[in-house]
Amino acid sequence: MSLSGDFRNLTPAASLVARNALSSQTVVVIVICILTALAASVLGVLITKNESGFALSAFARALCTPTAGISDNSYVLLLLSAATWMAMTFVMMLPGAAPMLVTYAEIADAAAKKGLATVSLLILVGGYLTIWIVFALLAAISEASLAASLNRSTEIISGFAGVFLITAGLYQFSKLKHACLSRCRRPFVFFFANWTDRPIGVFKLGLRQGLFCLGCCWALMLTMLAVGSMNLLWMTALAVFMAIEKMTTSKILPAAIGIGFVLAGVFVMFTPYV
Repeated sequence: MSLSGDFRNLTPAASLVARNALSSQTVVVIVICILTALAASVLGVLITKNESGFALSAFARALCTPTAGISDNSYVLLLLSAATWMAMTFVMMLPGAAPMLVTYAEIADAAAKKGLATVSLLILVGGYLTIWIVFALLAAISEASLAASLNRSTEIISGFAGVFLITAGLYQFSKLKHACLSRCRRPFVFFFANWTDRPIGVFKLGLRQGLFCLGCCWALMLTMLAVGSMNLLWMTALAVFMAIEKMTTSKILPAAIGIGFVLAGVFVMFTPYV
C-alpha cells in the first residue's frame, strides 16, 4: 500500500502532518537539531570548567581578546581544548550543512521510490564530520602552541589577532573561497554527478563535501584562535555568517564580511585593549 493510501481516513490537516513527519527532510532537520543540541550541551559544560571564559571587562575585549589559554605541558588542558573545539565546530558547522543533507535525503527518497538501493544519511554525516574533527584537533594543538609561545603579551596577542582577522577578510575575495562556496551552495549538482549506493562511496562523498566546506570556512574558523575558543559572542556571529553565506546566492555578503574582517583586524592591531 502506498503512503498516500495510509492517510486516506485522516483529515487534510492531519494527513499533511503525517506526511511531513515521515519525510526525509523532517528526519534531517531532527538529526541536525539533536546533534547540534548535544554539541552545544557539551560546549556549555566545557565552558563552565574554564572561568577565564567569563573574565571579559568590556565589549571590545569580548570581541577581540583570547579567553581560553592552555598551560605549558598540560595534556589534560590540551584534551579539554580539543573537546571544546570539536563541540564548537559541530555547533557552528552542522546548521550550515542543512542544504547538503536535505538534498541528499531528497535524492535518496527519489531513488528508493524507484526501487534503487540507498545508503543511510548518517554515513554521509560521518564523512562530513570527519573533516571537521581533524580540523578541531589541529586547531586545539595550534591554540596550545600559541598560548605557550605568546606569553600572554597584550601587544603580541593584538598583532596575531589582527593578522588572523585580516587574513580571513582577504580570503573572502579569493577564487578558492568562491569555488568552494559555490559547491556548498549547489550540492544537488555534486550528488547527482557522483551518486553511489555503496556505503564507502557515500562516506567519501561526505569527506569531499567536508573538504568543500573547509575550503569555504577555514579562515573564518581560525579567527577563533585570535579571539579564544570560549568566546560565545564571536562563535555565534561566525555561525550566523557562515550559515547565511551557504544558504543564499548573494555575492555582496561574502565581500561585506571580508571588508568587515579586514577593518576589524586593523582595529585590533592598532588599538590597545581597554
